[in-house]
Amino acid sequence: MRKRLVIISFFVIIFIAFITIWNFSYREGLEEAYIPVVDETHTGNFIPSESGVFKRFDGETIDYSKMPIDENHQRTLKDYYKNRAYLGAPPSIPHSVAKERSLGGNTCVQCHQSGGFVEKFNAYAPITPHPEMINCRQCHVTKNTNNTFKGFAFRKKLSPKVGQGANNALLGSPPMIPHKLQMRENCISCHAGPSAPKEIRVSHPERVNCRQCHLPKINEQPQIDTSTFKRQFNNSNED
Repeated sequence: MRKRLVIISFFVIIFIAFITIWNFSYREGLEEAYIPVVDETHTGNFIPSESGVFKRFDGETIDYSKMPIDENHQRTLKDYYKNRAYLGAPPSIPHSVAKERSLGGNTCVQCHQSGGFVEKFNAYAPITPHPEMINCRQCHVTKNTNNTFKGFAFRKKLSPKVGQGANNALLGSPPMIPHKLQMRENCISCHAGPSAPKEIRVSHPERVNCRQCHLPKINEQPQIDTSTFKRQFNNSNED
């Protein structure tokens, strides 16, 4: 009898602990995400998702404002999207690699950390927005074929348009950011320098706080139902 009570008590304690943990987790999930502000640079506070644009001030400074524009070796947006399996996918590796299991710290980052012209490929190496992630092959794969093993009905999503009015909230306003910021925190790695696609090359790389003017077009915040506020506003006006 005593042994049975011990077993029952044990399961009761486990059940109570489960309910307590589940309730705590549920309530925490209802709270909105907290976006911390970090103060680690001489430029002042910044949000972690924007920290990449400030990395040019580290020990290996890249002065994008003084980078040349090589008219004979410009990259286009067509080439930019052609090297991706789908919109938003990590770019594939368009050239051969020395070793299949080579890591970025010893190979990829040597060219893609600061860019520069590569005689072997007759092109400028695109600058990675996250050089601290050295296991490049975890996301980037070699492009071995342009065909698929079996036909399918999947269609690529159309790429964002460029030019005045394409991604602008208002006529004449700064263009909005048409993609998410994850893994793309360093804006100027794609929008400045000779390796940047000429259609999206920014004319003012010396302005470091990109998010001061350019806002994400994709809303990642919870939507707020404004119908209640509208009804209250209309009722107050009628009174």
